Amino acid sequence: FLGAGKPPMYGDYEAQRHWQEVTYNLPIRQWYFNTSDNNLLYWGLDYPPLTAYHSFLCAYIAKLINPDWIALHTSRGYESQPHKLFMRTTVFVADLLVYIPAVILYCFSLKETSTKKKASIRALCILLYPGLILIDHGHFQYPLSLGFALWAVLCLSYDWDFLGSVAFCLALNYKQMELYHSLPFFCYLLGKCFKKGLKGKGLVLLMKIAGTVVASFAVCWLPFCTDMEQIMQVLRRLFPIDRGLFEACMFSSPPPHCKFANVWCSLSVLIKIKNIVSPQTQLKLSFAVTFLSLLPTCIKLTVQPSLRGFKFALVSCALSFFLFSYQVHEKSILLASLPVCLIINEIPFMATWFLLVSTFSMLPLLLKDGLLLAYSVTMLAFLSVCVASFSIFEKTSAEDLQLKQFSLSLKGYVSWFKSFPKIVRSLFLLSVTLMGILSLMSAVVHPPQRLPDLFPVSVSVISCLHFLLFLVYFNVVILWDSKNTRSQKKIS
Repeated sequence: FLGAGKPPMYGDYEAQRHWQEVTYNLPIRQWYFNTSDNNLLYWGLDYPPLTAYHSFLCAYIAKLINPDWIALHTSRGYESQPHKLFMRTTVFVADLLVYIPAVILYCFSLKETSTKKKASIRALCILLYPGLILIDHGHFQYPLSLGFALWAVLCLSYDWDFLGSVAFCLALNYKQMELYHSLPFFCYLLGKCFKKGLKGKGLVLLMKIAGTVVASFAVCWLPFCTDMEQIMQVLRRLFPIDRGLFEACMFSSPPPHCKFANVWCSLSVLIKIKNIVSPQTQLKLSFAVTFLSLLPTCIKLTVQPSLRGFKFALVSCALSFFLFSYQVHEKSILLASLPVCLIINEIPFMATWFLLVSTFSMLPLLLKDGLLLAYSVTMLAFLSVCVASFSIFEKTSAEDLQLKQFSLSLKGYVSWFKSFPKIVRSLFLLSVTLMGILSLMSAVVHPPQRLPDLFPVSVSVISCLHFLLFLVYFNVVILWDSKNTRSQKKIS
């Protein structure tokens, strides 16, 4: 794993272990504060309370097995095979209890799924998504926030709005990056309330959902509500806006160009944004651009709430956040990838393409982790299963890509769509070939001495261009989707 055996920070594996050390040995009031026993510069807790509680639970079990694993101060940088096995097991258990059941139940709940075999195949495709496998088990991250978010989507698909609200609150209180999904949840539920009428049943539903959300947050934050200083300190740790637009780059060694496939990092290759724009202006600029890119989708979803529109909006909004928001990490693309997995049965060709690009965009990080072989095998396995299961190359017509209404609106240009399937397939093959060549060159070719970041920056810029095109595509599908209008009749 990244940073193994390399003091002083050791890597993300050590971050998770250190959080267990801190939460077990220190009182709750010190978890987020800088003290002699809790140096926040050394992997200080910067995730919401639910992550801290999960770390405490893992630490309690670790203490029973070997107290040295979480001994205060002396366990820093602890690495051993038994401990690695324990930590990997905790990730697998989290998968087994939260994420995997949600995927399986979601696939079997789809109305389009006529047989158990089809549901099993779709579940297999989602579970084989390389990005999540490599980050959870290779880069060492827990899948709980994505798992809770998926449970929330599943609940809403059955009109269990209160359970869905609780599940999403759990996701948001595990990782604050779930804010990427928050607006579609808010707009979809608000739209349902509007449809019921805000002077009658809609108002009652809105009040109940609001009460559910407040109660869920209150339970999660209860130990930190003893005084306002505690709450403000946790919030400062969750949203360290004073670190600047490119916060994640601060932790690179040496600090190079940003290698994340969002717009600001890609632009910084040509325009040194950090040098010409003040941090406060950077914050305002990223907020404004993010908000404007989200607005059309959110308005459409509020006015015409539908489950189908909701799932597509999750993709579009998460992608907008990834491309334009403040302090993005390359792993944040997983937040856009999860909802893409949910619509893989509706647009298998574009979903497969997006999921391949999302994994490719994390290549610099995966290479640092020594995951080249795992990356290559999982990418090929995922592509093979999708091709075999969905026959993706046969589903490239305007109708298959959900672009029929858009093509009809072009009127005189409709004839151009006759050659559209061939163009799309050619672009896909060109994209996959380019990703393969860059992956190979990144792994085996030494870059020119005067351009040491040539390959990582190339990966980021090319991935960013892909994501911009995907963002346009998903917004077109959402805004020209006539099925939303029909499906809203089903919402009573």
